[in-house]
Amino acid sequence: MERALVPGEVSDPAELHARGRELAARIPPAVHDHDARGTLRPRVAEFVEAGNAGRLDQLIPLRIGRMIASPFAFFRGAAGLMAADLAGTPHSGLSAQICGDAHAANFGLYGTPDGRIVMDVNDFDETVRGPWEWDLKRLAASLVLAGRAGGVSEKDCQDAAEDSVKSYRRVVRRLGTAPFLRSWTALGDEDALSDLRAEDLADEFGAAAEKARRNTSARVAARWTERIDDHSAGLSRHRFLEDPPLLRRVDEVTADAVADGLMSYVHTLRESRRNLIARYRIADVAFRVVGTGSAGFRSYLVLLHGNTDEDLVLQVKEARPSALTPYLPEHRTEHEGQRIVHGTRLVQTESDILLGWTTVEGRPFIVRQFRNYKGSLDPTELSGADLDDYGRLAGALLARAHLRSVHPRLLAGYLDGDDRLDEAIGRFAVRYADQTESDHAELVRAVETGRFPAARGDR
Repeated sequence: MERALVPGEVSDPAELHARGRELAARIPPAVHDHDARGTLRPRVAEFVEAGNAGRLDQLIPLRIGRMIASPFAFFRGAAGLMAADLAGTPHSGLSAQICGDAHAANFGLYGTPDGRIVMDVNDFDETVRGPWEWDLKRLAASLVLAGRAGGVSEKDCQDAAEDSVKSYRRVVRRLGTAPFLRSWTALGDEDALSDLRAEDLADEFGAAAEKARRNTSARVAARWTERIDDHSAGLSRHRFLEDPPLLRRVDEVTADAVADGLMSYVHTLRESRRNLIARYRIADVAFRVVGTGSAGFRSYLVLLHGNTDEDLVLQVKEARPSALTPYLPEHRTEHEGQRIVHGTRLVQTESDILLGWTTVEGRPFIVRQFRNYKGSLDPTELSGADLDDYGRLAGALLARAHLRSVHPRLLAGYLDGDDRLDEAIGRFAVRYADQTESDHAELVRAVETGRFPAARGDR
């Protein structure tokens, strides 16, 4: 007797593969070689003004300053603009839980509970269910922009974009016939470099992993806090040191609101992890400026004391609606933090064990460990050969991520034996990089004419 575990779901591998082939016959991969500009895109100034809504006024110049730093920096803060361009473009009809902002700098290293350093998609502010092609096109375009920023030749930039797509296809094909339990957690660690013939990246990966191992709550506490002794009460604790505008203290009302939010956050964790977090006590709360796309939104660091001299730092980061939501009208959510957490847990091989969500002063937030063995490879600093290896690695990780929410056999059927997708998206990526350079220049002109204020600020 054979029957699906979930009523109504097709589980026969051959039938799913055939369905994918049928989709490819109707929507061939070559159609992804389309115009860069979409009919729904707003003007750059209108897009930036709309994106300022809900941000803290005093931090808007910092957001603008980061976006005008380079075309790649602009691209990092413009996921919604690309979504407008992709809306209405051809796609296979297969939906996945997509990152929504799968540019090359949003793949990073982090630590697992057992101490391993893995690499995966690591930013899910925009995650939503949507066309898998949108993530792949954003990755390919970002590789061209990152390569140009690093002085890589135009040929090598396009090769990196095409090879990221080729790697995506190959991994889908390989995992499409692999045991489901193996494909679910594939390609997480350094061994993936040899599997993907990306050994040239081994030195950079090793250096980034070693740096990530030092990126801990203890190190943050040592560098960003000071010890306060209350001799009359016989107590000692740490508090954050101010480093304006990036790190600053908050008033007591805000600190209490964040602390109250953590009380409800605890119930979004799995039961055993609630017991773990309950052992810590809150020592201090500070405001921390983050990111390019997130610059100007509310983000707090919470210092907690644990066993003996142990410190834990949590980030409580405001969760805004996905920038893709206007272009994927079927998407609905009740709590934006919950959307991000559920998307992260579904897509990542192993997510932060303390990842959860909460509400602070009526606004949704996510909560996660801060600097949890986190590291990265800067794609703008890679040579042409290394950028190509990085593209193959990112494309493979993206494929594995998508296959956790779209059936491997179905997507493998769509991509089966058709390498036209590589060149189609590669050509699109070059055109979109050109469009982004034009958009960036338009924003720079708007700053120069005084329409937008801009301020410099390091991360």
